[in-house]
Amino acid sequence: MNKDWRNLKQSANGIPTNESLIPYVLEVLKDGEEATNRVMKERVVRFLQIPDSVLAVKYPDYPDGEGILMNRFSFAISNLYKADAIERAKRGVYRITEAGVSLLNQYGDTLTKKVLDEQPAYQNYMQELALRNKRTGNKAPIPETEQEEVKIEVESLINNQNNEVAIELLDKVRQVDPSFFEKLVVDLLVAMGYSGKNGDAKVTNRSNDGGIDGIINQDPLGTNTVYIQAKRYMESNTVGRPAIQSFYGALAGVNADRGVFITTSGFSSGAQEFAKNQGIVLIDGIKLTELMMQYGVGIEVAKVYKQFRIDNDYFENEL
Repeated sequence: MNKDWRNLKQSANGIPTNESLIPYVLEVLKDGEEATNRVMKERVVRFLQIPDSVLAVKYPDYPDGEGILMNRFSFAISNLYKADAIERAKRGVYRITEAGVSLLNQYGDTLTKKVLDEQPAYQNYMQELALRNKRTGNKAPIPETEQEEVKIEVESLINNQNNEVAIELLDKVRQVDPSFFEKLVVDLLVAMGYSGKNGDAKVTNRSNDGGIDGIINQDPLGTNTVYIQAKRYMESNTVGRPAIQSFYGALAGVNADRGVFITTSGFSSGAQEFAKNQGIVLIDGIKLTELMMQYGVGIEVAKVYKQFRIDNDYFENEL
């Protein structure tokens, strides 16, 4: 591996591009040790012997920011995560994956963004992000550019960022224990107000649930009840018509006409058609995480920004 930052591809201002940093993030993680975002950057800086004069260069419009190079590290880390070359062990802490080790062994310091683009994990990530942006009416993902000044709409930036968080959230939900997932969906429907003012909600006994994973009584007497089935599947395991028919049979067994089927994957066209005809509500993985973010289940607000405008009503009282 090259150890001289001067050999890296640089932009016009002499700062290494975000693409040139990609293989070195993997290099400093290759021993399998977990590292924070800050520690990774510091290790790469030491490995490449990047001088303080380069670290000190900042965007003209953001003199108080962290600096151009540190910003470009963030892009490199993000691209590696999307390609499943690194994973988040917990908030702000990363480790290399088997895919990352394989890429590093195969390409070394010639690993590029183009190679990451070709990874199935990266392509799946971008397809889901495009779908989420389309659903939310957001513009196309913000291009990664080396230009010093990039004009972007704040709202589009935030929506795109939230959609990326939603993708990570769905991946995390797919990894939880099935019993925890059942509790999660019940918590979500309660947060959405389905339990009513004096109702109650519960996860059924797994050994004898009869195809019903959760029950929400919307009133104390249980005259309005919502029955839930929750299937924690991987993305490729689409829920088909037979699963919805089975759920419909379970609803008939308790004389119910209201059911919600929630999955972390998706539904086949046959499943959607049958559910629509039987009045069963289907929630796929993307809709699930949209609702979790909307109702604050499993997420928290990272930061709030204030946007000001003139209070014209105040000035109308001017004498």
